[in-house]
Amino acid sequence: MRVLVTGGSGFIGRHVVRRLLARGDEVVVADHNDFPDGEAEMVKGDLRDPDVVAAAVRPELDAVVHLAALPSVLQSVQKPHETFLTNVSATELLLEACRVEGVGRFVFASTNAVVGNVGEQTIDERIALWPLTPYGATKAACEMLLAAYSASYGLLTVALRFTNIYGAGMQTKDSVIARLMRAASSGGGIQIYGDGEQVRDYLYVTDAARAIELGLTLAKSDTVTVGAATSVSMNVLFELACQATGVAIGAEHIPGKPGEMPAVIVDTSHASELGFVCELDVLEGLKATWADFVERGLA
Repeated sequence: MRVLVTGGSGFIGRHVVRRLLARGDEVVVADHNDFPDGEAEMVKGDLRDPDVVAAAVRPELDAVVHLAALPSVLQSVQKPHETFLTNVSATELLLEACRVEGVGRFVFASTNAVVGNVGEQTIDERIALWPLTPYGATKAACEMLLAAYSASYGLLTVALRFTNIYGAGMQTKDSVIARLMRAASSGGGIQIYGDGEQVRDYLYVTDAARAIELGLTLAKSDTVTVGAATSVSMNVLFELACQATGVAIGAEHIPGKPGEMPAVIVDTSHASELGFVCELDVLEGLKATWADFVERGLA
């Protein structure tokens, strides 16, 4: 296949691009930053710029994998308009370019955050969209654009609603697992909100890349919840991180954040029906993440 990967130089994108290259695909990366080692053709620039989109989306493409976004929930609250432009306006430009150039498939990295706080209810594709933050709202808006372009123009669109993605190459991320790894490497500690019993689903990055690869094979447009289907509490995650790193990481409990979801529990049965299997559990994934920190000389 000939595939454009937006955000291909980022944490998830690097895994996706290398997976596609390894199987023999022709890959173009659109990103602010160069792809490491010059392994893929680059279109460098801001996807909010129509000229950059025009350079990236070409009629010879078979598919677009759209990963580029402002992914920070906190940053979206602080900068909602910038988040809208980056996440929604750029997506619309890409979809329109696909329509004009005749590109037939569009795989989009969405999030379980489109459904908001459902308490301890299990999240699947049938739950109504009710995002709590500008980030979740932009992803929900993009899903609606995908649905419209699929219905109106026959573009095959796949929205993959990922849970928390972690793994090798995440050393600069600000997510909880990256903070745990950095604390283990520095001998420091982390802050745990509230009683630490809030639960989340954590998906290793190579499993996320495999789900994206699966999205490139589906026969019709779809929305798919993708996760490990095993939610763990912050307290359990902390203990597993200590076990994976062999370090007694420090921890301080602080008051919980207002409006924090008590649980993210996902039903991935639809993904399983389509052929997705999560290969790494949380402990194995944490060990692999720590090994990457060690290999990079960060621990």
